[in-house]
Amino acid sequence: MDGYEQLLELWWVVPAAPALLGYVLSLTGLTRAQRAVWVKARIVAVEPPAHGASKRPGIPVTITFQDPSTERQFTLPNAGRHGDSVEEAWVGRELQVRYPRGRPHRFRVTLDTPQDRNGRVGPDCAVILLLIGLAIHATVLWGYQYSLLGFGALLTVFAAASPDIRTARTRDDLLSSAVAVPARVVAVTKDVYTDGEGDEIVNHAPVLTFTTQDGTHVTVLSRDGIPDPSHSLHRELTLHYAPSDPAVYTPDLTADHRANERAIGWIIILLITGVTAVATGAALL
Repeated sequence: MDGYEQLLELWWVVPAAPALLGYVLSLTGLTRAQRAVWVKARIVAVEPPAHGASKRPGIPVTITFQDPSTERQFTLPNAGRHGDSVEEAWVGRELQVRYPRGRPHRFRVTLDTPQDRNGRVGPDCAVILLLIGLAIHATVLWGYQYSLLGFGALLTVFAAASPDIRTARTRDDLLSSAVAVPARVVAVTKDVYTDGEGDEIVNHAPVLTFTTQDGTHVTVLSRDGIPDPSHSLHRELTLHYAPSDPAVYTPDLTADHRANERAIGWIIILLITGVTAVATGAALL
């Protein structure tokens, strides 16, 4: 084996090193997320996206929050340039934001706080790449039996750890008491993509407004569920929302329930496939 081949044998260092470094930083509380200031912000103004604009920035909102070290109040605009884009907005909605200590103007909206707070998103991704690489490496060295074992184990773990089943069931529970209200399309966003063959793909996403039973005016960016979205401007329709959380809504309860069932079904199929692959690989050893 020449020096180049020996170097290739050390491929695992590439994902393992950042994973190890990330976990050490996380355990010592030194990741960027852990050193940041985390506060609750509140939306104080909502502006629907312009008709024909991109959906990527989400819904432009103005948020307010207080810096705990100085007790100074900040009211700042956000149109997708500061962290996660907001796709369901109403005055009074609370959001989590984080920013470097002493620099609140560099805030980032964070909608998925449990994963982001510990700073382990990056290391977890590196570990996934490492495990996939190990499965491929075992296949090359020892044969397809180890491919079945390796990738079967990865599928099983992925399916078992996936939050999709819990998310689907929670959504079904919330919408089981859904309230139907009139809604109106006030704008339609437009994004143009290019596929691998150079053809343009145009994607439209309607922006809807509706008012809850308690008088809260809600603006949402609907990525699916609206027929013929490119011609939906000013269309009036019925929307169903969860009373406890207006961010959970659907224009079609039956279709939404079917989509949740499909999501659960795919995870169950992945789990069965993974377990079957592991069992087959073990039997062929």
